[in-house]
Amino acid sequence: MAEGPRRRGPERAFTDEQIVGVALDLLDEHGPDALSVRRIAAKMGLAPNAIYTYFPDKQAILRAVVDRIVGERDTQILNDTDAPWRERIVRVSLDIRTRLLAHPGSALLFMSAPIDGPNSLALGEGLLGALAEAGLDAADAARASYAVIVYVLGSVALEASELDPTVPLPAEADRIAERRGAFAAVPAEWFPRTAAVTDVMAAYIGTEQFTWGLERLLDGFAARGR
Repeated sequence: MAEGPRRRGPERAFTDEQIVGVALDLLDEHGPDALSVRRIAAKMGLAPNAIYTYFPDKQAILRAVVDRIVGERDTQILNDTDAPWRERIVRVSLDIRTRLLAHPGSALLFMSAPIDGPNSLALGEGLLGALAEAGLDAADAARASYAVIVYVLGSVALEASELDPTVPLPAEADRIAERRGAFAAVPAEWFPRTAAVTDVMAAYIGTEQFTWGLERLLDGFAARGR
């Protein structure tokens, strides 16, 4: 028996990328709590059920937002074998940090949504390749790759926790100066060691501290790969 004409699915007025873009705008404007299917639909002039034409559920949207932020640039950096493996990992880590801090609300998102989109998988593959160049075997490279991701995301999450995700990111020097002012109140007679290093502690959220910690991590990988 011949098949009858196939029924057409719901017409798609937007692309998946447009849905993700709107979700990212909501994240920047109102923070991670604003990322609901209803609010995304309202911003696009759609009924909430129409969003399911594009994504099966809210979690799939969050995955896509995370993957958009990761982006393709990271893979390009890691695959640039003209640069040493350490330099590539530092560059990509700083690049991820910059983009996450440009969307402070995304730090919490990265802690609550699986990082398993195509860009994220490509990032992991590139990290494994760079760490193999460091002399690590496959198992150690996998553990080291996880350690790098945990370091980057953990550092940014702590930094972003002090930020209002709905306002533009203040200059790093201004944020450090504000922290320095807060640390000035530490009583030296009670906490002498802390009081002696408040300038360093104020700069914990800075690029210099981020890079210092990452380099020490890579020192350990390099030693193990010898």
